[in-house]
Amino acid sequence: MTSKPVSTSHSVLSVVALPRDANHYGTVYGGTLMGLVDQAAYAAAIRHARLPVVTVCVDHLTFLCPVHIGDVMTVKASVNYVGRTSMEVGVRIETERLATGEVEHVGSAYLTMVAVDAAGHPTPVASLQLETPDDHRRFAEAQARRRGQLARVGRTAEIHHG
Repeated sequence: MTSKPVSTSHSVLSVVALPRDANHYGTVYGGTLMGLVDQAAYAAAIRHARLPVVTVCVDHLTFLCPVHIGDVMTVKASVNYVGRTSMEVGVRIETERLATGEVEHVGSAYLTMVAVDAAGHPTPVASLQLETPDDHRRFAEAQARRRGQLARVGRTAEIHHG
């Protein structure tokens, strides 16, 4: 299986925040943003794998500022790390205040996506070709997160099975 460059996975999703997306304060629901994050991560992972993918884990999602009705929400995603069947996708959420043009960083997330075959079983994906210093940094950070996840899963398995 050949490797694929990070750039082939880049995905950008932009949506205007509408009243149906917001609470009575006029700010967008976190769940709406989470759905957009999952969609952008899905697009990035499937672009890399060219196979069906499923979300296995949302490792981190923090909201730094609100998104208001009328703002443009932009969600950017790309594959940071590839294991045998899994991929970590990094996602950045931004909001553009249309009245001023100001762009703010709303939050970031890391999702683990797994490629699956027709029967729904995990299937191998191409390795990741790192192209830029930023790609190398993100890959190293993703490896560290992966080690932490595996350590947590091992402790959880001990609690449930030990």
